Amino acid sequence: MSVDGWVAAGFEGVRGAFQANFDAGKEVGAAFAAYHRGQLVVDLWGGIADQHTEKPWEEDTLVLVYSTTKGATALCANKLIQEGALDADAAVVTYWPEFAQAGKEAVTVTDLLAHRAGLAWIDGSMSFDEMVAWEPVVRALGAQAPSWPPGTAHGYHATTFGWLVGEVVRRVSGKSVGRYLADEIAGPLAADFYIGLPARLEDRVARLVSFAEAGGAGAPLEGLPGAGGDQLGQLAEYLAPDGALTKALNAPGGALSDPGVWNTPELHRAEVPAANGICDARSLARLYGAAVSDVVAPSGEKVRILSPEQLTRAVHQETEGPDKVLLGLDMQWGLGFMINRGLIDLARIGGPRSFGHFGMGGSAGWAEPDAELAMGYVMNKMVVGTTGDTRSYRLMHACLEAAAAR
Repeated sequence: MSVDGWVAAGFEGVRGAFQANFDAGKEVGAAFAAYHRGQLVVDLWGGIADQHTEKPWEEDTLVLVYSTTKGATALCANKLIQEGALDADAAVVTYWPEFAQAGKEAVTVTDLLAHRAGLAWIDGSMSFDEMVAWEPVVRALGAQAPSWPPGTAHGYHATTFGWLVGEVVRRVSGKSVGRYLADEIAGPLAADFYIGLPARLEDRVARLVSFAEAGGAGAPLEGLPGAGGDQLGQLAEYLAPDGALTKALNAPGGALSDPGVWNTPELHRAEVPAANGICDARSLARLYGAAVSDVVAPSGEKVRILSPEQLTRAVHQETEGPDKVLLGLDMQWGLGFMINRGLIDLARIGGPRSFGHFGMGGSAGWAEPDAELAMGYVMNKMVVGTTGDTRSYRLMHACLEAAAAR
């Protein structure tokens, strides 16, 4: 499979790593991009965007990136914190009074961003139409009792994170999180990253290759560094119908339990700020690049989203101990971002201040602030795991090595 795009001098090894993923049969369609010191240095794409039609992956192909979306949502919240419009230490009820139900009066904004709120799922059932309407989910979360005492432990809020943080963004800014992202972050960067895809762009979206279509049983837990036999047993427990991870992934109320829904225009147009972001690798890398340095946008203007001070606050470790939803794994969080501690540290993706977010199936947005390096990886072939896999690790390690040599 031929690879299109280009790399700057010194980053030839990244192109080789990208090609190697295809040569090993690990990809159907994919793209990878990187910014170094504010400049685009890697922009690669290749393969097939839709196996049903054999449509090729083009320079402007977009794809749904599941939980990599959380990184963009976290950027929105952190920008509001930076501007003084949102206080990370304040109680959520300061901005969302209806949240003060079922013992949640003391839950803080940081609790939401660090997955400490105890609201990883919603009891009861909910239809797809109710889910995309936003308000039914927000009302249900306002009434929901926490599954553990908020602030005492963390557990991955796989889908509810988006509505929890998104509603705070909406209450503070007066805009939905998708609109805020478009106006305040993606727009100034001319980045194609959408939470709520405009209908006119639907024909650019690649079709996801599900775990079943990809032969997903072939590499269980490939995306979990250090995962072993004990975790295989835990996976069966957590993915049982009443298991924590099953309930978290299917929240709210089973509305997202059908795997086929992720390829539908109806889901693409909705705002599910934890899970349905749609972008290309170039735009994903640009967002993270602007979080760690001044990025040169296509217009030639230099744009930075987070100040150095807010970046330091965003990557400060807010959690410790095992995750109550993700198999009890040592996953640690800053203000909405996965940070380079515990499980992530085993993958050795940069230094101690590195941060970002992975998405189910394999996508990733990641930055190494001290190297002023930001990377985005997107693909349509799903691999089991929530913290990247050998495809993204190979690319990011090659990119880190190139940046260090440069």
